[in-house]
Amino acid sequence: MTDVQGHCDARFAAVRDTFAAAFERGEERGASVAVTLDGAPVVDIWAGVADDDGTPWAEDTIVNVYSTTKTMAALCVLMLADRGEVDLSAPVATYWPEFAANGKEGVLVSHVMSHTSGLSGFDPAITPDDLYDWDAVCGRLAAQAPWWEPGTASGYHAVTQGYLQGEIVRRVTGRSIGTFFREEVAEPLGADFHIGLPASEDGRVADLVPPPGAAAALDAVDLDSIAARTLLSCPIDATEPRTRAWRGAEIPAAGGTGNARSVGRVHSALACGGEVDGVRLLSEAGVERILDEQSHTDDLVLGLKIRFGMGFGLMNESIPLSSSPRSFFWGGYGGSIALVDLDQRLTITYVMNKMSSGLAGDLRGASIVFATYAALAA
Repeated sequence: MTDVQGHCDARFAAVRDTFAAAFERGEERGASVAVTLDGAPVVDIWAGVADDDGTPWAEDTIVNVYSTTKTMAALCVLMLADRGEVDLSAPVATYWPEFAANGKEGVLVSHVMSHTSGLSGFDPAITPDDLYDWDAVCGRLAAQAPWWEPGTASGYHAVTQGYLQGEIVRRVTGRSIGTFFREEVAEPLGADFHIGLPASEDGRVADLVPPPGAAAALDAVDLDSIAARTLLSCPIDATEPRTRAWRGAEIPAAGGTGNARSVGRVHSALACGGEVDGVRLLSEAGVERILDEQSHTDDLVLGLKIRFGMGFGLMNESIPLSSSPRSFFWGGYGGSIALVDLDQRLTITYVMNKMSSGLAGDLRGASIVFATYAALAA
């Protein structure tokens, strides 16, 4: 039997059982789950191992969560908008003048937040090592032309979105997005989440197990499509998070490190109207802006009909994780997920080190979400 550690309120025993069952089926290696209700943790559990040596996944184990990091980067921009320092309807070039080059003068901050800017990949392509030079990456993005008319369709900005958001944050505040997040979000909340992990924390990081069949899946894609151009513009094979260079770099769309507890802690402030335990990140109106639909089209990269709000995904028939119209979410390559339900004042978060294939569709996190809602209904 799987030894599940941590705390789980009796009301949510089904969540613990669902979590344990995935280990019994061999679907997990190491993982953690957290649920908060009204800002309080009602589930905080973990199990499995963190690395090839069989080191147990511990209470303070953290792991790269890939695109679940995007929720943290979006929050930083939303906070600046809430303070009146960034206008989400303004051109990006208002804050980053060089960005207007090559036909991008009409790209709005809201386009960046909703994956509709036309800059879903790098042109020309780069390597993962190039991601560690912030100024060079942003210089490339400022110089290149959009791949489609901005605002007309979404194309998942797998890696580029975080640099676009982060440079806006840097131009407005004078701080990198990793520093802004640490000082304005993580430290006030006591959340163990990092955009740019100090080397002192390396001993707590679980090693990701790359997904099977990723290369074969890409081989099946039309190489001239936006999807292929995006994913091949900076090919990542999921071994990068084992390196100090990746962990220490600020890669705001893919490089964040944390666990389910820390992801849930940050999102619990959103679930509670922008404030939790006396720490206010957003006004209630600032949280509600997340629900403003920006795009609802067949995403050019993900191949699904995706409904994007302001910085988060919203529910639709393709991803029906919640029946609440006032809920939003996002997840990461390999399977991590974070969901916020404003009506229930609820967060559900899941992170793991055994990655599944594909950018969407992993059922492990979805099963945790469904088990949580079933427990609430009961």
